[in-house]
Amino acid sequence: MNETSYVIGVDYGTDSVRSVLVDTANGKEISSSVFFYPRWKKGMYCNPALNQFRQHPLDYIEGLEHTIKDCIAKAGGNNIAAAIKGITVDTTGSTPIAVDKTGTPLSLTKEFAENPNAMFVLWKDHTAVKEANQINEHATKFPTNYLSYVGGIYSSEWFWSKLLHILRTDKVVRKNTVSWVEQCDWIPFLLCGETDVNNLKRSRCAAGHKALWAEEFGGLPPEEFFTKLDPLLKGYREIAFKDTYTSDIPAGKLSAEWANKLGLSTDVAIGVGAFDAHMGAVGGQIEPYYLSKVMGTSTCDILVAPNKDMKNKLVGGICGQVNGSVIPGMAGLEAGQSAFGDVYAWFKNLISWPLDNLLNDSLIIDETTANALREEVEGKIIATLSKQAEALTDDDYAELAVDWLNGRRTPNANQELKGAITGLGLGTDAPRVFRALAEATCFGAKSIVETFKEQHVPVKGIIGIGGVAKKSPYIMQMMADILEMPIRIHRFEHTCALGAAMFAAVVAGIYPNVEAAMKAMGTGFEKEYQPNLKKRKMYRHHYLQYQTLGRHIEKYNKKEANPYLS
Repeated sequence: MNETSYVIGVDYGTDSVRSVLVDTANGKEISSSVFFYPRWKKGMYCNPALNQFRQHPLDYIEGLEHTIKDCIAKAGGNNIAAAIKGITVDTTGSTPIAVDKTGTPLSLTKEFAENPNAMFVLWKDHTAVKEANQINEHATKFPTNYLSYVGGIYSSEWFWSKLLHILRTDKVVRKNTVSWVEQCDWIPFLLCGETDVNNLKRSRCAAGHKALWAEEFGGLPPEEFFTKLDPLLKGYREIAFKDTYTSDIPAGKLSAEWANKLGLSTDVAIGVGAFDAHMGAVGGQIEPYYLSKVMGTSTCDILVAPNKDMKNKLVGGICGQVNGSVIPGMAGLEAGQSAFGDVYAWFKNLISWPLDNLLNDSLIIDETTANALREEVEGKIIATLSKQAEALTDDDYAELAVDWLNGRRTPNANQELKGAITGLGLGTDAPRVFRALAEATCFGAKSIVETFKEQHVPVKGIIGIGGVAKKSPYIMQMMADILEMPIRIHRFEHTCALGAAMFAAVVAGIYPNVEAAMKAMGTGFEKEYQPNLKKRKMYRHHYLQYQTLGRHIEKYNKKEANPYLS
């Protein structure tokens, strides 16, 4: 390449969206910008007590415009803009929304502007547990197992569960809904200026892992699968997934409206979107049989394998295996933990209760000082807990936890499960509880690795991506010790956005395929954690205890085992 060219990767996370401007020659970050969703930050449209988590599309639109314009301004303005050739987005998922025939989310219309059921249903929304259970039971009635390519169990976090729940819950939304669209499909549709939902290109990644689309079935299950589940689903299959596309395919060109907003050319290529962890695996330079683990509020674990190796092989208990969902031409296998960083955040919030509820009532310090003190102390809690937990001796280890505070994603998705802490005594303090929680999240990671290995899919090592991977040496070393394998930490800070940028370079025609883009734009690894084999015997014993406690919790979580559960 003789001419300097740039691309933009846009990474939509749970709390914010980040855009990164990247040099296609070497993957160097030129500039980046983050935008925290203002409505989400206020807790609007959410009810955590009901596991309801919704996001307004305006948060996404405002963040898209702000971050891209900010990236361009930081990098040099018009001089840089002319060299930007492509934009690709990744998002959380499954995060779908109801749209009208123009592909406009209902919540962008006056009638539904404040209706949570017309918002994007965030990945972590678990209001559709009942519907997921019904889908799992319903699937047993068919000679073909339509759940076989999503690990054998359908989740309340996924597309059809959420769609059915909203249709049943809100008659007015149902009446005005023409189709349902994933966030990773809608953002490219928006950027391209399309106004017909039939022209929306559906992501192979989203459709295959969350919506029961499979090449092996010729697409989606038949219409009767959906109508016999509930007649309300009639017709949604037809408009949803006629075709799916891998992310090396252009969704179109930047529309005149958005080109004017962003100060870019209408020649900018817009790529088909995908989920964050799948593009993060590409940004993290995934290799066959290395598990890419994106560690943030939750984890999403991605493994790729040559299609020839996966022929006639189905992995149960995971979140799907889809040809081309990560790297076109290879099988992408997904797993994950429903809570990871969220477990540590929960504990921090729990022990911060006096700071949040009593400090401002102090008669000793003023409100400004109280707020400053709260911010200072809360900012140090996790780092200090990690340091003190690391200093504990291995022969003083009574506490044990299970990490299902937000249910279990893998193995065998069950969002009704709850977490637990046992072995508490009068000598238990905050560092000991934190150590047990950290160990539990690492055991959750081990159970995913074991799920693959038990079904003859090898795991050669771990690629660590995300905030926890880069910021918590204590947890990463513990994970390496528990998994008994090395963990490589990728150097690039915003790996999901880098993966999106790599795909943007492909759809812009700068590289012929994703592998070439990865080779040229990959930035390598900054650190590798080696397992401490001296701890192997201890952690193997604790893992057996973790499994035993987990089985006990799962047994008594069932309503028939505990009549007091409602």
